[in-house]
Amino acid sequence: MGKASKKTNRRGFLAAAGAALPGAPLANAAPGNPGRTPLNGVRLLDLSVPLEHEAPGELTPPKIEYLDHAAGGRSATTLFGCRPEDLVHSPGHAWAVENITASSHTGTHIDAPYHYGATSEGKPARRIDEVPLEWCFGPGVVIDVRDKRPGGLVSVEDLRAALKKIRYSLKPGDIVMIHTGAAKRWGTKDYFHQPGLGRESTLWLLEQGIHMIGIDAWTLDRSFSSMAADFKQTGDGRVLWPAHFAGITKEYCQIEKLANLEQLPAPIGFYVSCFPVKIKSASAGWCRAVALIPR
Repeated sequence: MGKASKKTNRRGFLAAAGAALPGAPLANAAPGNPGRTPLNGVRLLDLSVPLEHEAPGELTPPKIEYLDHAAGGRSATTLFGCRPEDLVHSPGHAWAVENITASSHTGTHIDAPYHYGATSEGKPARRIDEVPLEWCFGPGVVIDVRDKRPGGLVSVEDLRAALKKIRYSLKPGDIVMIHTGAAKRWGTKDYFHQPGLGRESTLWLLEQGIHMIGIDAWTLDRSFSSMAADFKQTGDGRVLWPAHFAGITKEYCQIEKLANLEQLPAPIGFYVSCFPVKIKSASAGWCRAVALIPR
């Protein structure tokens, strides 16, 4: 590829990513797209919950051991073969460190296709370090289903109605975020009571070219208690984990435990960055999801 082609491709990427070349004016954004917004023309909104010690909003609460600067000083004297008074810049203190014991599905995180099953679309399912980076940055679309009760199913009809309400048609590469309102209960046991997608509604989103689906709740599916109750009543295994298992049929990722969706000024017209931590061969990776919103 020649120099001219590389330069043209880079300009095209910057425009597509919403970052115009330095000094470029702030253009009017088309509906659902921030357009050629320069980086100094956006504000950032954190869409993540923290990874915190023994968080009540986790089914398996993580453990975090906090080692302060005094503990770091003791390690430093051993490693450097010095005395505390030799650490003259920080009288006897050194580094602070945290040791974390946690699932890769703790806090806001990305589920890789491998989480749902060993195969996806008949091929070995991708693990988190194999997920295409292109899936992790794109235009954000919020689908508001806050009228759904805990345990309720978000159907294809619900998705269509929500999109019709905001006058938007999904496009390949959009990052869809399901707004249930559960994030307001983060840090409590009630956080686990939520609505969620089913198999048909998940596959419908994937058929629109979506590779990344997020939700401001513990899981993309309905609450575990709701699925268990339905199975007990019907004996039908199709009610168990259907949104996740849809990923065996068609490849996709999901962001779980999003936050602050209600702080977005509009359901479209912004970008989402949700790159996962690169854990070798893992089923998920922690994620600092962020919205880039034109000022």
